[in-house]
Amino acid sequence: MISTVLVATDGSLAAGSAERFGVHFAARMKARLLGISVVEDRFARGFSDDGLGVTPPSPEPVAKYLRQRADAACARLGSLASAEEIEQSVDTLAGIADDAIVERGQQADVTVIGRDGASAPNRSVALIGSTVSGVIRKTTKTSLVVPQSAELSGPIVLAFDGSPGSRTGANLAVQIATRLGEPIHVFVDSKDKGRAVARFDEVRGIVGTLPVPVREISSTLGRPDVKIVDSAREVRAGLIVMGAFGRNRITEYFLGSNAAAVVRTSPIAVLLAR
Repeated sequence: MISTVLVATDGSLAAGSAERFGVHFAARMKARLLGISVVEDRFARGFSDDGLGVTPPSPEPVAKYLRQRADAACARLGSLASAEEIEQSVDTLAGIADDAIVERGQQADVTVIGRDGASAPNRSVALIGSTVSGVIRKTTKTSLVVPQSAELSGPIVLAFDGSPGSRTGANLAVQIATRLGEPIHVFVDSKDKGRAVARFDEVRGIVGTLPVPVREISSTLGRPDVKIVDSAREVRAGLIVMGAFGRNRITEYFLGSNAAAVVRTSPIAVLLAR
């Protein structure tokens, strides 16, 4: 049961989309909201003397600015939650952003984070921010990655491959669909016909008698990650739900290859179930 939602924000415009999405999600799930904004230690400490004879600037003004910015982001998030009359606890912390988010995320069922937030100038990950990459690589909890301008409106696309994560995702999709009153579209890669039939049968057993429609989508052509995103676009989905790790976990870098590709390319929010 989703009873507590953590929303992480860095105060950027892109993070504003994640804040709105996360608050709306918590409100619809009738969940308590935790909020966090992190002042990065490595920026707040300023520059060190590198032996070139150039005196580094004082770190105090930068640290003050970063703290004020984080506080303002928390205030913005708190105002959104108050408008929805959600029980909330919003804090500014200091430390390493992804580590702090992962640690606070242990108190929540789902961690919501913007995919396209501000990136540290000395770290970059292709197409997604360094902080979200660190969070989804390190966390053991379910994550909800929100691209800029994503909206929680429309059907849920459940990508099911028979892995433990996709089974967890199916159960979460049932909870979310019930709360939102939205249909579930189940996507199964059907290159192997026998396996596809078995997976649809398994999903039917998980979703049971939902009060919302459950529709089935399969594809024999193309890459599964591309077909998942295409299917979500076609049905105007508000959320994609999938396991963070696929069946071939041994070949992963920070999460399953299909999940990684969907997170990087989807214009729709992606819930990575663990």
